[in-house]
Amino acid sequence: MHNHNHQNSEPDYSTKKRSGEHKQHDNNTSQHHEHESHKNHGHKHHDHTEHHLQMIKDFRKRFWISLGLTLPILVLSPFIQNLLNYNFEFGFSKYLLFILSAFIYFYGGWPFITGLAEEFKKRQPGMMTLIAIAISVAFGYSTATTFGVEGDSFFWELASLIDIMLVGHWIEMKSVVNASGALKSLVELMPSEAHLLKNGDSEDIKVSRLKSGDLVLVRPGEKIPVDGIIEEGESNINESMVTGESKPVKKNRGDKVIGGTINGKSSVKVKVKGVGEDAYLNKVIKMVREAQNKKSKSQYLADKVAFWLTIAALVIGFGTLTTWLLIGKPFVFALERMASVMVITCPHALGLAVPLVVAISTSVSAKRGLLIRNRTAFENARKISVVVFDKTGTLTKGNFGVTRFGNFSKKTEDKEVIKLAASLESQSEHPLAEGILRKAREEKLNWDKAENFESISGKGIKGEVAGEKVKVVSPGYLKENNIKIPEGDFNDAQETVVFILKNENPLGFIALADEIRDEAFEAVETLKDNGLKLVMMTGDNKKVAKSVSEKLGLDDFYAELLPDQKLEKIKELQKNGEFICMTGDGINDAPALASADVGIAVGSGTDVAAETADIILVNSNPGDIASLIVFGQETYKKMIQNFIWASGYNIVAIPLAAGVLISAGIMISPALGAVLMSFSTVIVAINAQLLKKKMRTA
Repeated sequence: MHNHNHQNSEPDYSTKKRSGEHKQHDNNTSQHHEHESHKNHGHKHHDHTEHHLQMIKDFRKRFWISLGLTLPILVLSPFIQNLLNYNFEFGFSKYLLFILSAFIYFYGGWPFITGLAEEFKKRQPGMMTLIAIAISVAFGYSTATTFGVEGDSFFWELASLIDIMLVGHWIEMKSVVNASGALKSLVELMPSEAHLLKNGDSEDIKVSRLKSGDLVLVRPGEKIPVDGIIEEGESNINESMVTGESKPVKKNRGDKVIGGTINGKSSVKVKVKGVGEDAYLNKVIKMVREAQNKKSKSQYLADKVAFWLTIAALVIGFGTLTTWLLIGKPFVFALERMASVMVITCPHALGLAVPLVVAISTSVSAKRGLLIRNRTAFENARKISVVVFDKTGTLTKGNFGVTRFGNFSKKTEDKEVIKLAASLESQSEHPLAEGILRKAREEKLNWDKAENFESISGKGIKGEVAGEKVKVVSPGYLKENNIKIPEGDFNDAQETVVFILKNENPLGFIALADEIRDEAFEAVETLKDNGLKLVMMTGDNKKVAKSVSEKLGLDDFYAELLPDQKLEKIKELQKNGEFICMTGDGINDAPALASADVGIAVGSGTDVAAETADIILVNSNPGDIASLIVFGQETYKKMIQNFIWASGYNIVAIPLAAGVLISAGIMISPALGAVLMSFSTVIVAINAQLLKKKMRTA
């Protein structure tokens, strides 16, 4: 682990070198294999997303066109005419019915026919195979009856089956957003251009053209374009999105910097060390991709059920045909029994069992501030045994704010302390300055301009305000100069305390910290009541981590971790049989979020964390994690109920369709099978709707 050399109660005003701090970082990153340049990731992501959107668009278009053609098919179908007791026939009506149905079969059914080919190629028959077989049997049998074979056509069943399956797949694809956006967000963090220095002049060139050893200029507020070493200048670098450290880090000549992090208020010249494949962020991208690919292979229960139903449909279907032929029944009779079996086995209900529940749970969850991007993870929320929290921005607010302030003199108002400090800090670029100035603005204070502003090496700042000598200093300065202050509670490990001196006399103090969110306390309590183990992993230093962990009453904490180390810890816990839910908000969390069984990003965090996660907490409220687990349990229950109904119905209906009880006068015709199938679908849909009620009360 790399060590941070600032004490938490001591503000890091020092100008000591911090190069040793990142040696571990070098070792860790060098262990990863080479990686493609981030330019290629952009193309791959773009292609992938385009393909995904095209598919959604395609299903939508096929559904609406097929639905439009289903209406005339229903009107022309003999079964529907008998059912509704009307007669609508003309010379070529049965051929028109055939033409419309043929169009729906080839146009609406095309994704399922090609899906069957794909599944056979992979030797994994599943839902697509089952749908394709059912629609093909329905189309083939109905076509045969149109052109002379004895029997009833069920083109209407073919059309409604295709409609339902198209809408099911469309809903399903919309509810599962592809996770590869994480790679795009990581790529976007890397600047595309850099200011290359040559013979004292700067030239803007593409980052991809930089070579190791080049010198680049990084101006204030810009992103550092590459991994490298500072050759000239010093600045505070905001590395929070990479290391999770809440304070910007002071960097001097000889210190290492990471591409994608943000420079503070001073220009620095950086010697290029890592570009393209060797860049630290690109190695993080690789970890994210590997973890995501692993996750995307998880098999859905629906596919397994569909696989066994496919086997059952084929075996029972052809078994039925063969059996009746061997008994000596006519081919037409045997074919009708086979068609009935095939049509009944096709899972209208199964095709909707998952998508409907997912669509409802995702929309209800979204209203409650939970955006679900990976439904497998959401269904698995019920299995969570350990919740891992990132600290900065998840359990804490993620920025340095004034937690308290006061004066040591009865003559001075408390706010005078903030006002004087703000006068000096307005000229400083120290991270603590921003917190003090923010407080001064909140209190609507007008501070004075400081004259003769100077930095006191490693211990604070000084200047003249309205003719008075004012200093903002660390506890170390008081100790060195033997300045006594009144007794007070200045030892909170989580706080950084500075003291204000006026003409060398202590006037007051200001305490700053990355505050714990109010909601975090409630969330920890709720999750503990649910019997979950709570762990914190942070890039911040041990003192701060220990303080936050103790205040919240967590079970364990790990501090000073880099992204790859967080990932290792997650894997370690998983090896011990734990089912991990990880929640975080920074790039430093991205690989761990992708690798955890359930990854939850806090909405206020970086796009990368959100893109890598399975679920996003829009309101950044850790308390929503408890709701998520309850929602996950309810959603899973509804799916299982729907599976049992959809499959259980088949267990009863298939033997009847095959003609097992024909001697007792019980036989299901293909048309009646279709009606029963529709009834089964309605029940599944109603059961899915009941989820709304359950989730509202959760």
